[in-house]
Amino acid sequence: MREDKHVNDKTSEKTFLLHDRTPDDGYIRGFVVFRQQNAHKMCILLYEIFRRQKHAYNPSHFPKREKETSEMDATNKTVTVKRVNVRYLTVTAMLSAVAYILMFLDFSVPFMPSFIKMDLSELPALIGSFAMGPLCGVIICLVKNVLHLFITSTGGVGELSNFILGVAFVLPAGLLYKYKKTRTTALIGSIAGAVIMGAFSIVSNYFLVYPVYYNFMPQEAVLGAYQLIAPSMKSILQCLICFNMPFTFIKGMFSVVITFVTYKHISPILKGRQS
Repeated sequence: MREDKHVNDKTSEKTFLLHDRTPDDGYIRGFVVFRQQNAHKMCILLYEIFRRQKHAYNPSHFPKREKETSEMDATNKTVTVKRVNVRYLTVTAMLSAVAYILMFLDFSVPFMPSFIKMDLSELPALIGSFAMGPLCGVIICLVKNVLHLFITSTGGVGELSNFILGVAFVLPAGLLYKYKKTRTTALIGSIAGAVIMGAFSIVSNYFLVYPVYYNFMPQEAVLGAYQLIAPSMKSILQCLICFNMPFTFIKGMFSVVITFVTYKHISPILKGRQS
């Protein structure tokens, strides 16, 4: 009977391996042997170990590490801002150069006087306004006209008019797209910019550009150039409304169409997101 009881006692014994870490004594290594009726003591011990582990590895106990992490985050943000500024300046300069080159690639169009030329120099400004913000588009319009001042024959009046019309075109488009970056918003803003540019062309040409032209070509000759196409024209203002305003609007819409065709492909490159 005593041997059977001893065998049962051995059968009831269980052995557990405990290998864990606590903040005070490092590692507990060894075997804890206990009888089944004392299992609740082991549960209490395990609970105490886990509780102390949670307390020992509380992130609030490591302020120095948190400080290092925050400093690293601040450094990363500074580096990111510098990279964005460099890319902003690079893209703006590149698009300004393209716009300046496009000013020389002008051409005459049918049913317009020969002194009215078509060019797409607002195209890079519109792309920049979408990709980098409306201010980028304004800067591109400014830079291309400042560079053109060195070879102008209008005393800067033509460049001033071109700058005003360019800003009237790209600024509404860029602002609306910045407010809500959707294809529909970009389209609405671009069309609105083209309409505003067309309306501004009447004022700009009537009060700025054409008075300078009159120094080289009499007003009657300018009016006569329009009357060769439409004999019913009676005044310069009427010519500007019937010819220049629709022409400027169509010129803007050409840039809009090209922008919508190409923007999806070149936008990742301009923003530095190409794979």
